[in-house]
Amino acid sequence: MKILKDILYKVRIEAVKGTTDIAVNKIEFDSRKIELNDVFVAIKGTISDGHDYIEKALSQGATAIICEDFPKVIVNGVTYIKVVSSNEALAFIAANYFENPSVKLKLVGITGTNGKTTIASLLFQLFKNAGYKVGLLSTVKIMVNEIEYKATHTTPDSLMINYYLNEMVEIGCEFCFMEVSSHGIHQKRTEGLQFQGGVFTNLSHDHLDYHKTFAEYRDVKKVFFDNLPKAAFAISNVDDKNGAIMFQNTKAKKITYALKSYADYKAQILENQFTGLLLKINNHEVWTKLIGSFNAYNLLAIFATAIELGLEEQEALRLISALESVSGRFQYIVSEQKITAIVDYAHTPDALENVLKTIDDIRTKNEQLITVVGCGGDRDKTKRPIMAQIASELSTKVIFTSDNPRTENPESIIEEMEKGVEPQNFKKTVSIVDRKQAIKTACQLANSNDIILIAGKGHETYQEINGVRHDFDDLKTVVELLEKLNK
Repeated sequence: MKILKDILYKVRIEAVKGTTDIAVNKIEFDSRKIELNDVFVAIKGTISDGHDYIEKALSQGATAIICEDFPKVIVNGVTYIKVVSSNEALAFIAANYFENPSVKLKLVGITGTNGKTTIASLLFQLFKNAGYKVGLLSTVKIMVNEIEYKATHTTPDSLMINYYLNEMVEIGCEFCFMEVSSHGIHQKRTEGLQFQGGVFTNLSHDHLDYHKTFAEYRDVKKVFFDNLPKAAFAISNVDDKNGAIMFQNTKAKKITYALKSYADYKAQILENQFTGLLLKINNHEVWTKLIGSFNAYNLLAIFATAIELGLEEQEALRLISALESVSGRFQYIVSEQKITAIVDYAHTPDALENVLKTIDDIRTKNEQLITVVGCGGDRDKTKRPIMAQIASELSTKVIFTSDNPRTENPESIIEEMEKGVEPQNFKKTVSIVDRKQAIKTACQLANSNDIILIAGKGHETYQEINGVRHDFDDLKTVVELLEKLNK
């Protein structure tokens, strides 16, 4: 049990009805999870408003209500606290409840459009291989050193973040690497956390269904760096035109990395093959198992972060050379027919273009590059024709298909994609709504030495259709289909 007044530190309170000198059990923002003596935080969400569930929370035993608007009916014996922002309040209360675990770790946040998962996951892998106990909060999974938990969001809610950080502290983790999404920043999920450092990867077209404009999307990312303390470091990719913007108001130590510009950490690609990359990083050559120029940026950010966290250069390079690629990020297999199939999470125009250009840089041009790609439903519609244009321009053949249609008609999504195809590329494209059938068709079209790219879902092992998640794994599917072709 905690005393309510003790977990309200830093919360911006406008008014209180009742006493804060009461013992409380736990904190919840989902009324269905409320138990006796819990604190219910009423959050105004995009779909529902927690204020509508205050009565339900009270009926289940809530003893304190955190809200932005007092309810019409005030119940005796219950404490009501009106706050400026319920999201922000939840973040501070959660941190206080778990006794501020982020202060006891070296917490590094990675933000940007592409590369967050790769950088966070590989930093976790690198520091684990260096002998440390480490935590990871990522899109793919949550790791408390050896213990794995399933991830549901890129940036979990404030309660979950602090719960897992506390678990990391309990078992003696020294570092934690965390993906920080624009949604997470905007919804104040990272408030109340003390970051040792922040990394900016890049910024391109994404989430404009949520943020409405690119400027708003950029400025939300910038808030993360604005809030870093003076003792922290801020690492930014200055080859991206938005890299310098992230530094404008930060108090943290500013560190730059780049492949093309002058920077504190620089890299040069010496060789780029399907077997890996040969890089020169700060005048040291290192061979890595990762592929493509986008991974050269990721590895450079990882190197810079490792050095800023205290590793020696040679040790960091040795560990980088041993890193294994992340699930669903440029994962590839070569079939017995010598067909190369690549599965990648690329679900933004920039990411898709990077992957296709990487493949184009490596291939001989004597083989076909067949791309299978779709766009998610209930998400940013403006990127659909752009992704189709990129895929049809940079591939030999393209199959438009379903991604996660969610509540949208998949045929309508594909029709919106098709609008981006330029006339000279029409003959390259075909549309097959069923994703498995689309992958099967790509396998049937491929000859020896051809390359199949299956983009958009990467590590995901499901397909979401009308609110139901069906088992579907791109890598598993293409392996099975290529094996059948061989028989």
